[in-house]
Amino acid sequence: MKKIILSAILITNTLLLTGCLLTSAISTTILVSNDRRSTGEVVDDNSIAFSLLAWGGENKALKNAHLNFMVYDKEVLVTGEAPTTAVYDYITVQTPLKDFKIKKVINEVRVASNTSLLSRGKDAIITGKIEALFLDQEVFNPVHIRVMTENRSVYLMGAVTMREANKATKIVAKVGGVERIVKLFHYLKNRPAAEIQREKEKKLQAEEEARIIKEREVLEAKKAELRRQIRALDPKGGTDFSPE
Repeated sequence: MKKIILSAILITNTLLLTGCLLTSAISTTILVSNDRRSTGEVVDDNSIAFSLLAWGGENKALKNAHLNFMVYDKEVLVTGEAPTTAVYDYITVQTPLKDFKIKKVINEVRVASNTSLLSRGKDAIITGKIEALFLDQEVFNPVHIRVMTENRSVYLMGAVTMREANKATKIVAKVGGVERIVKLFHYLKNRPAAEIQREKEKKLQAEEEARIIKEREVLEAKKAELRRQIRALDPKGGTDFSPE
């Protein structure tokens, strides 16, 4: 009986893990398809981020520090607090060495006591509000801009046009609690041509789908009117034209 129960647990866990991996893979595919980085660049950035998170979590020299990392196009933003200048210097020297793919490190760590859980919670709320507002506009794709909030300072990374950057900055400036905005963008002269073409194709597809739906609605209305007229002419008999 114990073997049967154990087998059932193992099978259940395997199915759950498989489902999670599949969901993660689908989500990653959707995001990458809209990203302005190539698939390889996204993979490299994720790899760098994982390396840094593992380093920050396991390194005894950093046990009293509070660090956050954000990576875009192999550039690393480090924020948080270091308890001493020596720890700060250690972070400055060691961060670029954690992954050979790292091109640049932007060190925004402060020598100070770690922020409280309440403060970090407020930062998370600010980030959530910004990301929600990014969804409610049509100037840029929210996938193109990454957001991090640390001690009420908002950091923005991504590859954007000047118009997109200005729109994002205006949105962030309206969010309560934000004290500073740091733009770490890669500026594009123009939106990528392939991206514009994809949007045109999506728009044409949406218009075609809307046209088909409208035509079906008109056809159904005509059929309903025809059935009404037939019933009016022959209320006691005639062919049943009601839909099956």
